[in-house]
Amino acid sequence: MPLFFRKRKPSEEARKRLEYQMCLAKEAGADDILDISKCELSEIPFGAFATCKVLQKKVLIVHTNHLTSLLPKSCSLLSLATIKVLDLHDNQLTALPDDLGQLTALQVLNVERNQLMQLPRSIGNLTQLQTLNVKDNKLKELPDTLGELRSLRTLNISGNEIQRLPQMLAHVRTLEMLSLDASAMVYPPREVCGAGTAAILQFLCKESGLEYYPPSQYLLPVLEQDGTENSRDSPDGPMDRFSREELEWQNRFSDYEKRKEQKMLEKLEFERRLELGQREHAQLLQQSSSQKDEILQTVKEEQSRLEQGLSERQRHLDAERQRLQEQLKQTEQNISSRIQKLLQENQRQKKSSEILKSLENERIRMEQLMSITQEETENLRRREVASAMQQMLTESCKNRLIQMAYESQRQNLVQQACSSMAEMDERFQQILSWQQMDQNKAISQILQESAMQKAAFEALQVKKDLMHRQIRSQIKLIETELLQLTQLELKRKSLDTETLQEMISEQRWALSSLLQQLLKEKQQREEELREILTELEAKSETRQENYWLIQYQRLLNQKPLSLKLQEEGMERQLVALLEELSAEHYLPIFAHHRLSLDLLSQMSPGDLAKVGVSEAGLQHEILRRVQKLLDAARIQPELKPPTGEVLTPTAPQEPPESVRPSAPPAELEVQASECVVCLEREAQMIFLNCGHVCCCQQCCQPLRTCPLCRQDIAQRLRIYHSS
Repeated sequence: MPLFFRKRKPSEEARKRLEYQMCLAKEAGADDILDISKCELSEIPFGAFATCKVLQKKVLIVHTNHLTSLLPKSCSLLSLATIKVLDLHDNQLTALPDDLGQLTALQVLNVERNQLMQLPRSIGNLTQLQTLNVKDNKLKELPDTLGELRSLRTLNISGNEIQRLPQMLAHVRTLEMLSLDASAMVYPPREVCGAGTAAILQFLCKESGLEYYPPSQYLLPVLEQDGTENSRDSPDGPMDRFSREELEWQNRFSDYEKRKEQKMLEKLEFERRLELGQREHAQLLQQSSSQKDEILQTVKEEQSRLEQGLSERQRHLDAERQRLQEQLKQTEQNISSRIQKLLQENQRQKKSSEILKSLENERIRMEQLMSITQEETENLRRREVASAMQQMLTESCKNRLIQMAYESQRQNLVQQACSSMAEMDERFQQILSWQQMDQNKAISQILQESAMQKAAFEALQVKKDLMHRQIRSQIKLIETELLQLTQLELKRKSLDTETLQEMISEQRWALSSLLQQLLKEKQQREEELREILTELEAKSETRQENYWLIQYQRLLNQKPLSLKLQEEGMERQLVALLEELSAEHYLPIFAHHRLSLDLLSQMSPGDLAKVGVSEAGLQHEILRRVQKLLDAARIQPELKPPTGEVLTPTAPQEPPESVRPSAPPAELEVQASECVVCLEREAQMIFLNCGHVCCCQQCCQPLRTCPLCRQDIAQRLRIYHSS
């Protein structure tokens, strides 16, 4: 099947090489070689044939191109009549010209690695051909005319599809080297082919009926043949025989001299070709070395650029990690300082004797509450007190409703019984019926039922109790700190660092112990208030009418501590400032030290800490507000109260129900933490004894150990976040 190849346009470098080689061949004193190899030629240019003809070139090298044909149009092989060496290897030739035999001076023909399908029969006319290389083509057979190559010494037919050798090859007496694929041969057999060139020629000579002579002892066939014919035609005689022998020896000697001269020429040609090959090899090595240096330089630059990028990235990551570690360290220090101050404040309050005095004063005051005067009975505001009781009972019922719902849900999950649900429905119906009751009817019912009056008095008593409120405030502070510690511990685990982990654990255990102690104190205080209530009930043996209404009105009209301190002479704006910051528990300290706005404007946060204000954020906020008030008073003097002015209460005021922490809101603001079990709802439960805040109310019910530290859960405490 014919092969078609697209003609490629030579590159600029190949075109310049062709021009250079053509000019070099035409220069005066140039050798007999025309080298147009590696020029990306699809056909030999006409100028090459003209150069070989005019300058009598003997060597034509056209290897490593894209030739598909040896002869272009309007060219003749007679232009190459003087060529002795023709190198056409590494091309795309599919056939050689039929008149190849016109190159009678050709001695070396190299067509290795082409696409030749057959050799022309005229190849037998190349009587001076000594080397024929047709390796790596597509030849299937050799022409019989190869037997006419009487000067052939080297033949390479390997890498083809040849299975049989022509018998005429036995007539090539000068053949010294025959290269073929012995495993693929059929004739001669592969055993003979594997034995070497001599064995193959012996086999062919035997098949042809010829006597085998080694190539080293064989003279030129023509001369031998002429000598043989002359000997046959001569008459037989002693003198003639002697003359013939002498002539034969002279012929042999002259042949030996010719062969010696030819060997010398071949040696010179081989040395010239070797030098040419070495020159080409040196050029290739130089090009390879330059390309290698360029590649190494490119790789080195790319490697340096990558290393620089990696180092910059590593520095950026190290700086980011250092920044995160600094932030975590600062946060830990802040939390540690707040916890330390909280513990110190708790110890200070424990050691203070004022608590004992306040308890004693409270008991004396409750003793005084037991006696009811006739004047209080007459001045009883029944309607107003009953309305206040009704509101207090409503709030208490709402709180009990939430608590009963939580307890009912917990009991339902444990027991899974329907009876508790029915009981819960009845309680809900009862609460709903209370809420829908007409206000006048509720007030009249409160006026008639002593038990409800007692319940309202008990709720107001707990609400008014200063010690109970302080305990609730401290519990809320500890809950906030535990939530922050849990968030910090989760963040440390995500960053895979264990720095100061032991310190966080110790702080969390300390806060957990303090929280348990405060819960016990809260429960103990509630029991004390219930005992006081029991004593009040036991001492009211006379069952005086409206007894609990009068006690509720007396407790409602009681002036809070802030009003008493205001009456002692504190400035109105300073009292309002402390109440606005939810720091009214510091009013006794300010009153004791007789602090005023002018005096506070000259103080520093360290001075406030020495006085007893322990929260750092509250210290700065008080001083800032005081400075703001004084600046406004300088602009508008009428806003500044006269010296010695005191506050007089216009009406009884109740302390706020929800006690906020004394520190500024920005400092105690806690980011919402999600449940580590469901990852959806907000964490609401504190696990004791470990102190972790990591689960919502729904997910904590089946748990027996903490999900973070795997400690046993001794007690669950719910956090109620205020909006």
